[in-house]
Amino acid sequence: MKLAVSIPALLMVAVFSQGCISNKKFTELQSNYNQLEERNKDLNLKYQMSQQALSGSDIRVRSLEEQIASEKSNVLSLRDALNKCLNSSNQGNVNISKLVDEINSSNKYIQQLVNTKNKSDSLNVVLTNNLTRSLSQQEIRDVDVQVLKGVVYISLSDNMLYKSGSYEISDKAGETLSKIAKIIKDYQGYDVLIEGNTDNVPISKPNIRNNWDLSALRASSVVQTLQTVYGVEPKRLTAGGRGEYNPIAANDTEAGKVKNRRTQIIITPKLDQFMELIGKAPAPQN
Repeated sequence: MKLAVSIPALLMVAVFSQGCISNKKFTELQSNYNQLEERNKDLNLKYQMSQQALSGSDIRVRSLEEQIASEKSNVLSLRDALNKCLNSSNQGNVNISKLVDEINSSNKYIQQLVNTKNKSDSLNVVLTNNLTRSLSQQEIRDVDVQVLKGVVYISLSDNMLYKSGSYEISDKAGETLSKIAKIIKDYQGYDVLIEGNTDNVPISKPNIRNNWDLSALRASSVVQTLQTVYGVEPKRLTAGGRGEYNPIAANDTEAGKVKNRRTQIIITPKLDQFMELIGKAPAPQN
């Protein structure tokens, strides 16, 4: 998203059209230009984040559309079987009735999938937009928000969250965690997994045996902060550590290690809702 007219060009037009201007006026124009430049950068960044969220939603849509297409194919197969049954000698009204019931059941299940897809996509987009809008320019540098296959991933850098070489939450992390906690509390139908990750550099602390310990302790610190400080229901929270074994970049550069040292807050619809939906799926025709 770019500004339609170049600000430097406007400044030049103003100068040449009015002749010499005062230093005060020039300073004022320069200040306005700088403010517009900052605003332009901010809009571009938010546009890029919205594109990432939209891309994740598209993946989820495609997955559910594939399920819907599969169920529609099943309906066509059942209808074909029904037509064969009707065209053959009398196979018995019982078999025909069963086929009709299965067709109706499949159609109902397709509608359930469509409704679930629409609800999940809408909630995830709203959740992601609400969070990104609440973050400051500084926080956006340390927080990455993505939606992949219907799951919201909030990745936080360890430099922002923890004191150096420790699993204690830093003072500057409070404001960001409070905004994330508000989003979590607003969406009661979602479970939250806090997942700690490290680079491959061995830890050397008397009370921490290895990177497994460090990642799990950091995840536990975030969980307890969300519970005790910001009032998130503990039964919705799960803490887990993955040590150095879930990297998103190579550990052979410092930049890669920085990316791998992260804590992810993973927000997903409650599992029992998915299991309930699966349990309602129609049985396949033998």
